[in-house]
Amino acid sequence: MVDGVSGRAILARLVRFGAVLGMVLLSLMATLVVLQVAARNFLDLGLPWADELARFSGIGVVFLTVPYLAGRHVLVSVSMLPDALGPRGRRALSLVGDLATLLFAALMLWSFAEFLPRAGKFLTPAMRMPNWGYYSLALAGSVMLAIMAATRVGAALTGRDPTSPFHESRDDSGLPI
Repeated sequence: MVDGVSGRAILARLVRFGAVLGMVLLSLMATLVVLQVAARNFLDLGLPWADELARFSGIGVVFLTVPYLAGRHVLVSVSMLPDALGPRGRRALSLVGDLATLLFAALMLWSFAEFLPRAGKFLTPAMRMPNWGYYSLALAGSVMLAIMAATRVGAALTGRDPTSPFHESRDDSGLPI
């Protein structure tokens, strides 16, 4: 059985892999956009599959990198209030943020549970890919985000640093450097 520390380290590696895969998808998306523009301008040729694959890559970039950013606690935030508080207040606000992230991930998973059984059997227009496959990266990213948020909440409630598996440097006030 995996203990808590090694389990969080495995999760950290897994979401880091998702971020690397997201960067590969970002490169693919950029390449497809350039290919599409070049094909339209120089060859007078539309490539509908390139648009669809670029959109698939964009979905993957977002949903595969968000769990990594959530684990590092570097999602978009307004930090004026936490910066003005002491360490205890920052921890409380961080816990509230992690609970909100967990709620969001749970709502995403619930929406996938409602949407995919009905729409999953249909094929995308250009690539003829089932919607199950097309939205698989979003589903996988949502699952990873839920696990990451639950892990962070559990760590915070047990008095551990939720960001420790990522070895993020922090200053004396506890803020990321």
